[in-house]
Amino acid sequence: MPDQNSGRRAELLTLAARLFAEHGYRSTTVRDIADAAGILSGSLYHHFDSKESMADEILAGFLDELFGTYAEIVAAGLGPRKTLEAVVVASFEAIDAHPDAVAIYQNEAKQLAKLPRFEYLDRRNTEFRELWTGLLSEGVREGAFRADLNVELTYRFIRDTVWVAVHWYDPKGSLSAEGIAQQYLAIVLDGIAARRRPVKRRPDG
Repeated sequence: MPDQNSGRRAELLTLAARLFAEHGYRSTTVRDIADAAGILSGSLYHHFDSKESMADEILAGFLDELFGTYAEIVAAGLGPRKTLEAVVVASFEAIDAHPDAVAIYQNEAKQLAKLPRFEYLDRRNTEFRELWTGLLSEGVREGAFRADLNVELTYRFIRDTVWVAVHWYDPKGSLSAEGIAQQYLAIVLDGIAARRRPVKRRPDG
């Protein structure tokens, strides 16, 4: 039945994503995936023609969903700061919802992008950079962010510190993905140093 086949494909992709994330794409074989699923390797080929197809479906599905969410946020016209905040929250929520896909993207995208089938990864990287640097530049122009902000450096800092969270984020931890995002935003936008209280001066005389 089509529904059963679709469900089985989803189960196999979930298993493959976990193995790719834990052991690496190149180190994981079709047989490893089949063994984890409790089926013969030949049975796996009824659903996917190759390991490459599975990685493609995992990454393309994840990125399409992520950038669809980004597009909805930008279309809301919240202004640069609120839009940046919403994009950061959406990114942490993506880590929570798709940790294996995020890990694969982080660990494997550079090598996979060299393959014709994964050329879209470079396009997505460019789209990602343009989104974030555009928000930062707009924020500088509108006075939402500091006039002396180094946009390129800030973009790289935010990009790297957000997505590396996939390596330590615990979905069972005390903070939700949104909670961590809000803590992160407080650090990035407001800093970590305590605000000094104004010094009270004695009245003359």
